Amino acid sequence: VAGSGIRARMQLMSEPERAALSAEACSRLERQSVWQTAQSVFAYAPMPEELDIWPLVRASLLAGKVVCLPRFDSATKRYVACQVQDAANDIVNGQFGIREPHRQCVAVPLNRLDLVLVPGVAFDSRGRRLGRGKGFYDQLLANATGLKCGVAFDEQIVTEIPVEPHDVALDCILTPTRWLEFRL
Repeated sequence: VAGSGIRARMQLMSEPERAALSAEACSRLERQSVWQTAQSVFAYAPMPEELDIWPLVRASLLAGKVVCLPRFDSATKRYVACQVQDAANDIVNGQFGIREPHRQCVAVPLNRLDLVLVPGVAFDSRGRRLGRGKGFYDQLLANATGLKCGVAFDEQIVTEIPVEPHDVALDCILTPTRWLEFRL
């Protein structure tokens, strides 16, 4: 998979185009029953080239859902799910320059999350994901029991992604124009 080619295409996308497509994807997810029934959601703070799901974080908090984001634990070199209660005050710049929950935010066991939203470089139509190569999300996903949903722009969906033994397949993928289900 030409991950660098996909990354290049994502960087060429204009800010207004990225915002409009992100809004479409967020709206599409809000119409899915898996979103409506989820009491607890594991989200992520999007990097500039990723689909912006931040409005869903705010909407989830307003709806009374338990909202968790990944926080890097430098001692274990792993991400942990930490509950955020205030999108403005509970977030700090983390280890890799990515926004993450403040140290005071409490960790939540991964098996208590109903829906896990997963970013990536590329995805295929069988629910496989190409990450950034460090395996952080694969470790997280291996322990998560909730529904695992990839989040991507349509340009990030490719024909096939090679799998490695540690790769965890997704249950569904959200794009601005599609909702793909594999194991629901």
